Amino acid sequence: MSRFYEVKDRMGTRSVKWDMAEKLFKSKEVLPMWVADMDFQAPQGVIDALRERAAHGIFGYTLTDELIGGTIYDWVKSRYNWTIDTNWITYSPGVVPSLHMMVQALTEKGDNLLIQTPVYPPFYKVVEQHERNIIKNELIYRENRYEIDFDDFENKIKENDVKAFILCNPHNPVGRVWTEEELKKMADICLKHNVLIFSDEIHADLVLPGYNHTPIASLSEDINQKTITCLSPTKTFNLAGLQASYVITADKKLKKKVDDKFLAQGMNMLNTMGITALEAAYQHGTEWLEELIGIIEENKNYALKHLNATGKIEVVEPEGTYLLWLDCKKTGLAHEDLKTFMQETAKVGLNDGASFGKEGEGFMRMNIACPKATLEEGVDRIVQAVKEL
Repeated sequence: MSRFYEVKDRMGTRSVKWDMAEKLFKSKEVLPMWVADMDFQAPQGVIDALRERAAHGIFGYTLTDELIGGTIYDWVKSRYNWTIDTNWITYSPGVVPSLHMMVQALTEKGDNLLIQTPVYPPFYKVVEQHERNIIKNELIYRENRYEIDFDDFENKIKENDVKAFILCNPHNPVGRVWTEEELKKMADICLKHNVLIFSDEIHADLVLPGYNHTPIASLSEDINQKTITCLSPTKTFNLAGLQASYVITADKKLKKKVDDKFLAQGMNMLNTMGITALEAAYQHGTEWLEELIGIIEENKNYALKHLNATGKIEVVEPEGTYLLWLDCKKTGLAHEDLKTFMQETAKVGLNDGASFGKEGEGFMRMNIACPKATLEEGVDRIVQAVKEL
């Protein structure tokens, strides 16, 4: 049996996803399928490396040396055909902290920053918590797919003197893997109007069959010089609790500003186990990742078949990530009633679509990175509950 079919009990491990579920959803019976971590063990190579490092028993300050940089260089080159310089790398405990640093380092209070909604909730916080203003380029939802309104994109930038654009690629929660053509259109507009690009590409490795991830910075040298890219093995290999990510900045002046902000906040060093896991995942995790992609595709197809068959829920078919964006508007439920329905009737813990912006009202987000038995249980609960509406 595949390692991805094994159900591991995560209760009692201080798991945010599982041990917080009762408090969040007000019931022990709710099946948690919300926060974006997987119910799969990390690659064996990562587990072995962590065990070996733990056995050493000394956990002092740990370097991110040339070998770590070379490992990242090799991964980025092999996965995305993007050649970087290891001097462009800044290490960070996470993509969200990185975005906070970038906003503070490269924009000023009162500046306008563009986001594409509905979008990952921290995008709002990294702007508003630092007294910057959010400008929305709302994605167009039609025929069960999201597209970019390029005219609105450019008009919002021009009319609001936007200083930076925060890109999500692959997009969370709508699951789009933006094409090279789409990325180039957005990048060219940003270059034309002197807009920096902060690109969250944490789901870059989680692209489903038939699609390819393109780092926006890889499109041209001009775009590279205006882009700061956030990447990490944590979503890819289920290592979020180990807090290891990195930022890639080609422009020396921009990188110095980002590095200075990290240093000022005391965030210039990764933890020992995070470094160990990052290196091991990139060196030994490829086979595991390829198997994972097959499992996500299988789970996606199962969920689409059964949820779409209800006639009340329409799954926005993802091109990447392990997150499903569920269009529940045909249930006829107001958004707050929809949340209650999923929580109390279906007894499945999902992410509230409205937390991704008002454009997410009538939607819920479902995490399908779990063993087939867990997925089938969650989908069946929703299907049976919908039948009773």
